[in-house]
Amino acid sequence: MKNTPSQLKILSIDIGGSHIKATVLNSKGELKMDYDKIPTPAPSNPENLIKAIKTLVKDFPAYDKISVGFPGYVKNGVIQTAPNLNTKLWAGTDLSKKLAEALGKPTQVVNDADMQGLGVVSGKGLEMVITLGTGFGTALLMDGHLLPHLELAHHPFKDGDTTYDKYIGEKALEKYGKERWNKRIQKVFKVLKTVFNYDTLYIGGGNSDLLTFKLDKNMKIVTNADGIKGGSRLWLSEDESKTKRSLATPAK
Repeated sequence: MKNTPSQLKILSIDIGGSHIKATVLNSKGELKMDYDKIPTPAPSNPENLIKAIKTLVKDFPAYDKISVGFPGYVKNGVIQTAPNLNTKLWAGTDLSKKLAEALGKPTQVVNDADMQGLGVVSGKGLEMVITLGTGFGTALLMDGHLLPHLELAHHPFKDGDTTYDKYIGEKALEKYGKERWNKRIQKVFKVLKTVFNYDTLYIGGGNSDLLTFKLDKNMKIVTNADGIKGGSRLWLSEDESKTKRSLATPAK
């Protein structure tokens, strides 16, 4: 007997530049276990990453479907860019298909900020989600629906060869220190507010807890645990979404 949507168990995986995190959710986005993590392997090629995921989830409870957030541009489950994992190793990789075959369950892969956005937004108005981690992730949603993904991390900022990733990413934080990094974040926030006129801005990622300045009333800090819950909505809202999402099934 097949599970009804309310009985579905979804393996939700968040691939980051430093760690791979995962948990099992029910259809409401409630965690069925504490989320666990493993270091992102080096080199971070598809084979090593899939091997690490299999190691991470081998003792997880049973699940029916898989949702994956990947740090790069993803089109129909195929990786186009992976700036913090090495695009040359990833471009053209059908990660949906490879993970479906490796783990034996239907798999969807989207940008990591997009998946986090699904997990944290209220579903009202234009909502923007950013992640401050190894790089700079972004997602836009209108009334709870994902809008076409924009890789703002690579958009020139300030100087012609300076991108958001370079300006406020992990390497910039390490090079310039927390105080100067916070000043840079404030400049970026001012640009985002002016350009997007969002109703709410959600701020996630491992470096979000390093912010030292007062946020506007329509800005909210969210956790990785909140974001990984988007794995359930990725499946449940599939038919309603305004963007095409990848669906791969295990090879028979």
